[in-house]
Amino acid sequence: MKPKRFPQITLEQLDPQAQVLAKEILGFSSVGLGGPYNPMLRSPVMADRLKRLLDYLRFNSSLPLRLNEFAILIQGRLWTSQVEWFAHYPLALKAGLPASVADDLKANIRPRNMQPDEAVVYDVSMEMSTRHRISDELFHRARTILGEQQLVDLIAVNGTYVTVAMLLSLGEELPPEGQPLPFPERPAD
Repeated sequence: MKPKRFPQITLEQLDPQAQVLAKEILGFSSVGLGGPYNPMLRSPVMADRLKRLLDYLRFNSSLPLRLNEFAILIQGRLWTSQVEWFAHYPLALKAGLPASVADDLKANIRPRNMQPDEAVVYDVSMEMSTRHRISDELFHRARTILGEQQLVDLIAVNGTYVTVAMLLSLGEELPPEGQPLPFPERPAD
């Protein structure tokens, strides 16, 4: 196994201001200072600002938590992001996303039996990610089902979790040692 691109950062390696942020992260993170936080903390000011955006998107978004976590899983699947899926799959199920919907997504098929709001989250997330725009019909359907603020928050969560997936990919971060890879078809490089 090759060494990590970014050796695991520790509290002791951080300056006092960054330690405050790291302690906040340790208070909620299922991967400690691993996952996206390991590369993020190499740029403490960016890490602080991104963490505050993540706080809004994870805990205060206008989107219901079930839909928010579904959008995160969509990006995790599109990016084959081991850590994103590992961290957010149980959160999505706890928030009420049916396991069958998440499992279909993991299998790279359009989830069956989605509720109308889940289907619009899937369609908007996929079209924006693959076509970089959405049709007028989808925009009107999404605005009718979600409303304007939820639609804007949906785009923000998608874009932010693309950034998280990129940071994870950059660092070749993996789930905690001993945990299986959610996507064994993409082994560690």
